[in-house]
Amino acid sequence: MKTIKEAAGITGLSIRTLRYYDEIGLLKPAQLSETGYRLYDQKSLEKLQQIMFFRELEVPLAKIKVLMESSDCDREQLLKIQKVFLEKKRNRLNGLIHLISDVMEGANTMSFEEFSEDDIQKILEHTLSCFTKEELDNKIREFGSLKKYKEHMASGFQNEQVVHDIINIYGSKEKAIDAVLQSSGNQNKSDEQRNRNEEVYQKLMQAKETGNSILEQEAISRLEDFYKDMLKLDNARTFLLELAKEYLQKEKLAEATDRQYGEGSSEFIAHAIQRYYGI
Repeated sequence: MKTIKEAAGITGLSIRTLRYYDEIGLLKPAQLSETGYRLYDQKSLEKLQQIMFFRELEVPLAKIKVLMESSDCDREQLLKIQKVFLEKKRNRLNGLIHLISDVMEGANTMSFEEFSEDDIQKILEHTLSCFTKEELDNKIREFGSLKKYKEHMASGFQNEQVVHDIINIYGSKEKAIDAVLQSSGNQNKSDEQRNRNEEVYQKLMQAKETGNSILEQEAISRLEDFYKDMLKLDNARTFLLELAKEYLQKEKLAEATDRQYGEGSSEFIAHAIQRYYGI
C-alpha cells in the first residue's frame, strides 16, 4: 500500500489533485488507514496511470470517469482507446509541424505573378533537352511538329489555376523554375525513382491490408521524402494534400492507381495522407 503522499511522489501529481479525484469519484483509494489516511494499492495506481494517460490527451475528467466506469471497458480496451487518441494527437502535431515549416519557407507570402515569356522558354528548352531522341520523336509524331508540341507545353502556363498550383507547391515562381532546371532526364535516375515510388506504394498497400497504422505513417513519411527529392521541394505537405484531393475526386489518376493496386487504393492513400497531416 502507498500513502497519498507516496502516490503523489510516484506520479508527480499533487496531493490536492488526488484528493479531488477521490471527491468526484474518479479514483477512490483502496482503503483508509486507521487514522483516516488514504491508501492506494497496485490496482489503484494502475487506474491512476490510465487517468494520467487520458489527461495527457486532454480528455475531460467527466469523460474519463464515464470511460473507466463502463462495465464492458477492460484494460485492453482502454489502451486501444488511448492509442486512437494518441494517433490523432500525433497527426495534429504532424500537421502543425509541417504547416510551420511551410510558413518558415515563406509559403504564406507567396506571389502569384505570371511566368514571363523568358521563364516559359527557359523551362521548355531545358525540358526538351532532358528528352531522349526516341521520346522527342514520339512527341513530334503525336503533335505533328516540334513547334506545335512546344505550343502545347506553353499553353499550360496560360492556365491561372495551373500557375496557382505550381507556385502554391513551391512557394514562389523562382523556386519552381529552379526545380525544373535541376531535372536531368537521366534514365538511371528515372528508373531509380520509379522503383522507389513502387516500394512506398507497396508498403501503403501492406498497411491497407493489415490495418497497421505505424506502417502507414512510415510509408507516408517516405512518400513525402520521395517527392521532396524528386520535385526539389522544401516541404511536400502542400503537394501531397493536393494529391490526396485529386485521388478523392475519383478521376483519371485515382482510376489508374486503383487499376494498379486494387479497388479503393487511391481513397486509402488519400485518407492516409490526410491522417498524416492531421486533416
